[in-house]
Amino acid sequence: MLRFLRRVQARDLARTDRWIADEERREAERTRGEQVRPPAPEWIVERGIGQGGPPIEVHRGDCYAAGKRRSPVTRDEARWELARGTRACTHCRPDSALGVLE
Repeated sequence: MLRFLRRVQARDLARTDRWIADEERREAERTRGEQVRPPAPEWIVERGIGQGGPPIEVHRGDCYAAGKRRSPVTRDEARWELARGTRACTHCRPDSALGVLE
């Protein structure tokens, strides 16, 4: 009877060791992913529907209100978009940060 108990506990311990190894592997992948993730863009242009849709709105790179159809742009491109009449996001106010006020 004790040998049976020992086999059951050994099997349980092996399963626990596999769970620990799996969790450590997932944590290492998560950490590695955070380290190699490219930095967020400084400025974003939200685009309209369709392939190569027109610019709709300019956002800061960390704006929570930016839609899914967006492209990263440089500071100069963001200023140019605002100067040509593309709307500035009312939440993150890129026009204030870029010094392009109407």
